[in-house]
Amino acid sequence: MTLTRYAFVKANWHSEIVDQALIGFSELIDPFQIDVIDVPGAFEMPLMARDLAATGRYAAVACAALVVDGGIYRHDFVASAVVDGLMRAGIDTGVPVLSVSLTPHHFQETEHHIGIYKTHFVEKGREAARAALSICEARKKLASVSAAA
Repeated sequence: MTLTRYAFVKANWHSEIVDQALIGFSELIDPFQIDVIDVPGAFEMPLMARDLAATGRYAAVACAALVVDGGIYRHDFVASAVVDGLMRAGIDTGVPVLSVSLTPHHFQETEHHIGIYKTHFVEKGREAARAALSICEARKKLASVSAAA
């Protein structure tokens, strides 16, 4: 029996926070079924997600990033481009691509905010795992109904 594989792409910006999503994801999906890929930042995730999905090796691809207002660029523009790109990667390849990308309005690199977002990313990772399992199961059912017709 072949194990179902999942890809988990994580942005390295704010990795101490973003990495927590993988912890939550791995609580519900066996870590031996997950291939982890690091990318420099959120903007690089859609291309990597598309390339991974196009291999046909993965049942789903989850992508995690924290996009904050750095004062140089509009973080809402970056977040929108990333989520749009992730959606397009899934539609273009036919493989579910899930976003664990958060864009807080007021993030400060304080111990308090970092702690809040670390905890939140663990839960977002769990949510992504539940979504991956659910959409894969729904697609299996659809395939079996289509095959029977």
